[in-house]
Formats: sequence, C-alpha cells, structure tokens
Amino acid sequence: MSVRIFALDTTAEFGSLALIEDGRTVEEVLLHSPDGFGHILFDHLERLLQRHGWPVREIDCFAAAAGPGSFTGVRIGLAAVKGLAEAAGKPAVGVSNLEAAASFGQAGLRAAVLDARRGEVYAALYDAALGRIGDEVVARFPHWLASLPDAPVEFLTPDPAPFRAALAAGRFASAPLTAVPRALAAAIGRIAYHRFLQNEANDPAALDANYVRRSDAELFWRE
Repeated sequence: MSVRIFALDTTAEFGSLALIEDGRTVEEVLLHSPDGFGHILFDHLERLLQRHGWPVREIDCFAAAAGPGSFTGVRIGLAAVKGLAEAAGKPAVGVSNLEAAASFGQAGLRAAVLDARRGEVYAALYDAALGRIGDEVVARFPHWLASLPDAPVEFLTPDPAPFRAALAAGRFASAPLTAVPRALAAAIGRIAYHRFLQNEANDPAALDANYVRRSDAELFWRE
C-alpha cells in the first residue's frame, strides 16, 4: 500500500500545498496571499485533491509548517491540518520551516535562514541528516553568524540578496549561499513521510506552534 501525505505551509506571504505519495511529490501548488490564507486555503485544497482523485479519508498523514513565521499564518495552517486529520482519523506532523529549508542543502552543515522582519532573522544549523545543532533562534544575522562553528557551512534561504554583504565581510565569504524555493510544502511533506514511516506522526491535537520569537504568542496559541 502506498503512503499518502498532504502538506501545507501558510506561515508567510507565499504559501503552498503539496501531495506526497511514497516520498514522491505528486503536485505542489504555490500560493500568494498578502492578506492571509484563511479565505482561499480550502478552495485550493479541494481543487488539488480533486485533480488527483484523493479523498481526504485516503490520506495517511497530514503535515503543516509549524513556524517560525507569521503568527496568524502559523495558526491557520495548524488549525486546518488539525481539523482535516481529526475528521479523517489520521495522524499529523508539524515541521519547522527552517528544517524544510535545510532539506534543500548538500553540505554536511546547513544554516537555514528566514526573514523575521524587525532587522532580524530566524535561523538554525542542521547536519546532513537534518538533525538540528543547537536551538532555533531569532537574532540579527551578523550576531548569529558569530555563534557558528569554524567549519564549512552552506547557507540556505528563499532570498539570498540581503545576506550576501554580511557573509562576504567575514569568515564565511566563500560559503555557498543557496536559494531555496518559496514553496516549502513538498519539503514539509517529504519530512513528514519519513516521520510517518518511523512512527513519529502524532495525534493532531498534539500539534503545537513553533513561533521562536515570543513565548507569549505560543501561550496564546495553546490557550
């Protein structure tokens, strides 16, 4: 029997939906909605499932980007996946956007970086197996660079342009700077597929937001 995963990301202005079957991307749809995704998400979801003849009840696991990102966007995506998974009686997985970005790397050490606004970035360091090294943080980019080990590192981000000058000015001047897709749903789905096979998918009620920036926002979501 094949394993089917539905994944979504609504954590930023550009979001995405994806269908994954046995670790392979069936289709990924990039969405753009500066005003949020609550009013368009389920129309796109319904059309995507209809195009491939996937009833919700035949999806084995549901996955969502858990953050970091827009607080409202994170909540919308997690609420949608929780509702779908609970209705279908299936497990769910929350995946960090930073881990999804790191999955596009090739190096042994991968530094995933996302714009956090306010002059800061969300960032984390991963190994080749996507094991996180240290915590996910929100910080100014030069300050975070100073905390990284003296080792070859590949930097991964959807928009490399804001980071080139800081990298060129320091010890990472020769480090690769890789642009990852704005659509992360397929990467999230592939990570969720492997977690499902390892029995790491959870009761959807256990999904939690990964805000990184503020614990008060996390407490608001839990309440």
